[in-house]
Formats: sequence, structure tokens, C-alpha cells
Amino acid sequence: MMENERSVGIIGLGSYAPENIVTNKDLEKIVDTDDQWIVDRTGIRERRIADPGVATSDLSAKAAEKALIDAGLTANDIDLIIVATATPDMAFPSTACIVQDKIKATKAAAFDLSAGCSGFVYALITGAQFIKAGLYKHVLVIGAETISRILDWKDRNTCVLFGDGAGAAVLGEVTAGCGLLSAHLGSDGSGAELLKQPAGGSRLPASLDTVTDSMHFLQMNGNEVFKFAIKVMGEAAMKAIEDAGLSTEDVDFMIPHQANVRIIQSAAKRLKLPMEKVMVNVDRYGNTSAATIPIALDEALREGKVKQGDNIVLVGFGAGLTWASAVIKWCKGDKTIV
Repeated sequence: MMENERSVGIIGLGSYAPENIVTNKDLEKIVDTDDQWIVDRTGIRERRIADPGVATSDLSAKAAEKALIDAGLTANDIDLIIVATATPDMAFPSTACIVQDKIKATKAAAFDLSAGCSGFVYALITGAQFIKAGLYKHVLVIGAETISRILDWKDRNTCVLFGDGAGAAVLGEVTAGCGLLSAHLGSDGSGAELLKQPAGGSRLPASLDTVTDSMHFLQMNGNEVFKFAIKVMGEAAMKAIEDAGLSTEDVDFMIPHQANVRIIQSAAKRLKLPMEKVMVNVDRYGNTSAATIPIALDEALREGKVKQGDNIVLVGFGAGLTWASAVIKWCKGDKTIV
């Protein structure tokens, strides 16, 4: 249970996905794969791909603007922006700084956070601490990716899995007993080689050789990542539930990272949750990395799957290797402390 007397929750939410839809049938034309193979192994049927020239900050800004409207705030009300992403616009400056300028949040500090697909929950928990500590009043947390920019479209094992998108949440102080009830973060750096973009950093700076050897593309040991995810998703979710002083019977809904429907089903089984209490939209978006959880949460709310007073579990895993989970009592609409 999080002890600090200030209760912090999501007071505004928004998401954005590019309009361009790429189906499994479309991929059959460019890589050795087929629709049934992809669906059987992942549950994915289509994904969104950003147009040329569109960057992570562009998607982030669109999601952020929706979240601000939902919160009833303006960009001037934001004290801090955290962007969780594995695909920043550039190595530096941070994508968060670029978003700050795009939305004209001139009073906000800004930084990026890198935790792979766990990034949004990492950022959510990090942002909440600034408010709990009394340092800031409103924090804008964004999970956004243009993973399509680092995919090898000749590699059928990775290019079929990912998509682009962004989700944003405005955090603020909420009614006591609402909002973030627990938080759990973890990592295992011994698995760093399992999911990576090898070149472009200080270890392997960009060169003719790194480009020729396709080392700027995402690389993944799919079997090992799958085994890790099957184990850690359920464990991380249970940890957050227990830390909130709850049992699995108290969980009303789960928003898991949308990587693979079989991983999601495994986590649901571990928590003894029927699938109607689990958000699944991986079939329509693919894996949008740090954006999957906020996009899924936004859709679940708009579809009426999450209701006032519900206990919601957020859980994800990603490159690092990392994992993150949290329990939120959803009380948006109750009196928010502004």
C-alpha cells in the first residue's frame, strides 16, 4: 500500500493512433508470412503505421491534447512532462522537450524515460511521486512509439508484431482512497540481449558497417521473451494486488501490455480473471510498446468496460528486461483536487 497521505490518480486520458492500417494480408505481399500464422501465434490482425515524416513527438502531442481536454486543463497547468518511449525523435534533446514546445506547456519541466514496453507504467509511477512529494501539481505522462521506424520489414518474426501509437494521462491529486493504490517495478539486466536495437548508441555508433549489417533495426529472441513474459506478467500483477491490500477477487478489470494474446490469457489465468474482465485490443493495433497500456485503458473507458470505483490492474513487461504493475481505484469524476 502506498503510504503517502496525498492520493494521486489519472484525471485526464487521451490516445492517438495513425490512420494508416496495415493488415496481415498487406504483410503477405512483402514478407514470407500469412494471416493465419500471425493470428494463431499472436492474435494480431492489423496494426497502425505512421506516415513518412511523422515522429513520436507528433503522436505524443495529439494524445496529450486529448488528455488535457479530458482533464479540463490547459497546457499551462502542466508542471512536468514524462515521455516513455524506445523510439524518441532523436537521441537528444528529449522527445518530452519537443512535446512541451508542440503543446506550448511553457511552465513544464520535461524528460524521457526508457523502459521498453513497461515504460508507461514506469512513467506513471514516477510522475505520481512528484505529486505525492508536493513538488508538482499536474504531471503529463505519455507512452508513445513509432516502432515501425526501427523494424526490419524483411524479418517476418518481428515486423508482423509491432505498430505505432500514443497514449497520455494527466496525473493530479484526487479524493483520498482513490487513484494509485500500489506500484511495483522490476528489472533483470541479464536479459538485455533478448530485445534490443544494437547500434546508434555509444557502444556501436552509426557507421557504414552498422547500417549494412542491419544493426539499427529491432532485434528480438522471441522464444525467450515469450517465456519471460508468461512468467513475469502474472507475478507482477499479483505483487501489485497484494501490495494494495487486495485479493484477486477484488480486481474488477485488468489492462495488460498488448504484445501477444496468449501472454494476456496466461496472465488472466494466473489471476483467475475471466477474459471479459481483461482488455484486449492487440488484434487491431499490434504491439505499440510503451503506448499499449494507455491506449487500451482509454478504449476500455470509452467502451464502458471500466466503471467508477473499479479496481484496475495495469501490468506490462519490456526490453531491459523490465516489468511494471500498478493498481488504480478508478474514481475519475469524483471531486478532483485542482
